[in-house]
Amino acid sequence: MSAVTAAETAAPTTPTTGSATPSRPRRKRASALWKHKALYLMAVPGILYFLAFKYAPMGGLVIAFQDYMPFLGIGGSPWVGFDHFVRFFTEDTFLVLLRNTVVISLLLLVFAFPVPIILALLLNEVRTKVFQRSVQTVIYLPHFMSWVIVASIFYVLLSTDGGAVNNLIVEWGGQPIPFLTDPDWLRPLYVGQEIWKGAGWGTIVYLAAMTAVDTQLYEAAELDGAGRMRQTWHITLPAIRPTIIVMFILAIGDFLELGFEHMFLVMNSLNRSVGDIFDTYVYTTGIENGQLSYAAAVGLFKGLVGLVLVIMANRLAKRFGEEGVY
Repeated sequence: MSAVTAAETAAPTTPTTGSATPSRPRRKRASALWKHKALYLMAVPGILYFLAFKYAPMGGLVIAFQDYMPFLGIGGSPWVGFDHFVRFFTEDTFLVLLRNTVVISLLLLVFAFPVPIILALLLNEVRTKVFQRSVQTVIYLPHFMSWVIVASIFYVLLSTDGGAVNNLIVEWGGQPIPFLTDPDWLRPLYVGQEIWKGAGWGTIVYLAAMTAVDTQLYEAAELDGAGRMRQTWHITLPAIRPTIIVMFILAIGDFLELGFEHMFLVMNSLNRSVGDIFDTYVYTTGIENGQLSYAAAVGLFKGLVGLVLVIMANRLAKRFGEEGVY
């Protein structure tokens, strides 16, 4: 009995964890925040922007389930549940909007998405820095123009009444082409304007990714007899593949988010059959017709589809061994 008592006395006792242990991670986080305080301060304006203009307005989505009346407010408007969604999915307009939006989005993914990558690869091969920067400056300029200016430029060029392009066609013995009113020309015109305005600016991300490629890889490939095309295919493209995948996932998230302003400017009564998309429909029903709850339901549907597409694309990227966006 005395031996057992002695063993129990000699056995080491486990120290009790006091309040110091849980406070240690907090001290580490505070130390990390203080160490990188300059970076966090620079992030504050962006965080405030998203809180004020992206997250706070999401509270207004409740009107999609109400028969919202402005004079009654959100709290006093009657609830209608999913009536607006049922109405939207059962109307013939839904299939037309879905077809127009999906077709244009697919055209953008197929034709507009690769253009910044190709431009970045071409610029990366330019060895004269002065020429490279001059070209970059020129192709960046359209990004800073508003869609009103872009649409006006194309109107002056493509109008059947004194447009520069149609004047050349007539001088060469042809007939004027109604680029701005023919439904068959709306989608090519839309995609072409998107490429012209955004392709140059989109090269910035890919050029930044190319600067991280180890130059020794190019030197080794050159010693092995690989030309510039093979170096681009086997070194540059695999190196920027994670960046391409992330940008593709973000583009998938905007699959139904084509933007109201651009389509509103190029669409008219003659080409509305192929140009009416979810964004213009929300404007028409919500602002012009005053059906705010119905327009909110359409916008909520569009956002949920984008969220699902991002999740699916991100999981697919991870399944193929890429990092994805989260």
